[in-house]
Amino acid sequence: MTSAAAAPTGRAYRRLSVEERRAQLLGAALTLFAHRSPDEVSLDEVATVAGVSRPLVYRYFPGGRQQLYETALRSAAEQLKLCFSEPAEGPPTERVARVLDRYLAFVDEHDAGFSALLRGGSVAETSRTTTIVDEVRRAAAEQILCHLGQDEHSEPAPRMSMMVRTWIAAVEAASLIWLDEGKRPDATELRDWLVDQFIGLLAVTSSSDPQTAAAVAALLPLETVEGPAGRLVDRLAPLTGPAAHLLPTDPSVRLAP
Repeated sequence: MTSAAAAPTGRAYRRLSVEERRAQLLGAALTLFAHRSPDEVSLDEVATVAGVSRPLVYRYFPGGRQQLYETALRSAAEQLKLCFSEPAEGPPTERVARVLDRYLAFVDEHDAGFSALLRGGSVAETSRTTTIVDEVRRAAAEQILCHLGQDEHSEPAPRMSMMVRTWIAAVEAASLIWLDEGKRPDATELRDWLVDQFIGLLAVTSSSDPQTAAAVAALLPLETVEGPAGRLVDRLAPLTGPAAHLLPTDPSVRLAP
């Protein structure tokens, strides 16, 4: 007689905990929502990607696709918030450049899902999903204002706050256009252009707002010739000649804002 069959040598099955199973299902959903509109993703697909049954997905997300989407969106929003977290060290414009590097990498990785999220119009869009997106924008503005020397516990200068929120809206719009244009130019070039816009908005706002001007004056000594601000000044210098006729001939004369 032959001996009993040997036990399988493959990896033993391990039952997942509730949190581990939930994380597994959420990961599968994020994979699908990253590159497709929520309207196009079914629970059957989530179950297939996760390697589980459809009833199991419902057990963890009884609200169906909507609940799963909102949970996945919340998870993605937390990741996106982290993109704007940067130590307050070194030249401020270099900090902003690093923030944009992480942000654009996120956009690149979640292209279709990011586009569907910001464009709206999805049947999965609700007041809750809109609130989640707005939370990301507020968190981003708070982080950028911190890099401009604004204490998170105090009220920021109104004009500076408006300028930062305007820039964040421009970054969102540029990101969507970038996706529409097949991610051209490359992310590095887009990042540099957006940092230049940030510097330009700061300069213009400083010219008419004393609070912003004071903040910029405190930050300028931290900038370097090799950094974004130094490179922009170098590129703009040749333009000062043709614009010389716009300056008052009497240095004591200052045009009213």
